[in-house]
Amino acid sequence: MSKAERTGTSRGRAGQTLSGLAVAVGCVLFLGAFVLGALLYQPYTVPTESMDPTVKAGDRVLAERIDGEEVRRGDVIVFQDSVWGSVPMVKRVVGTGGDKVACCDKQGRLSVNGKTLQEPYLKSTGPDSQPPFKATKVPGGKLFLLGDHRMDSVDSRVHLEDGDHGAVPRSAVKARVDAVAWPVSGLGMLARPGGFSALPGGTSDPGPLEPLIIAVVAGAALILGGAAYGPIARRAGRGTRD
Repeated sequence: MSKAERTGTSRGRAGQTLSGLAVAVGCVLFLGAFVLGALLYQPYTVPTESMDPTVKAGDRVLAERIDGEEVRRGDVIVFQDSVWGSVPMVKRVVGTGGDKVACCDKQGRLSVNGKTLQEPYLKSTGPDSQPPFKATKVPGGKLFLLGDHRMDSVDSRVHLEDGDHGAVPRSAVKARVDAVAWPVSGLGMLARPGGFSALPGGTSDPGPLEPLIIAVVAGAALILGGAAYGPIARRAGRGTRD
């Protein structure tokens, strides 16, 4: 065997090794991230327009399974409470146990513990975008929930007369919405609102969805690239021997 043939054979074997390694690493990334994502996240279909424009009726969202104790102000949550209905609902947390929630000031803005909030996510329907309601203190272990479309949301304001000031227990929380998965026009991550960051406890950290998506994409790229590189390397090795 000539030196050129030996070089070609060596390169071909190295190429096959690298190809196999890329496919193996890609499978670990792809399958690992996919399985972990399935364990951590649950898809939900939004039932009403009450959270428009953040999420709309019929949108498919990805929500991280969390314990109710992890919820912070500003989170968009999936919850189920018998007082509110028999199906999971999607609302935004604006107050937690001990908070005093009131609406509205002269500019029609919500306040929590006397701090006026900027809520850029609200659906604007003119001067009356946010109907006023009486100030209320949220009981311990409860969450005060509002829709982003305040003119078209059955939320804690409506349930003020149901006891516990319209709040729901943290135990009712099923998950926290991290992203819209469908339709494509609304695809993207939900931002944590900055208006609540100055309050005690701040806002929640983003879930692991973005790193998981990156791992899935990187894994798929390695699998496809490795699978394509193997035959190319073998043909290159045969070409050198010929």
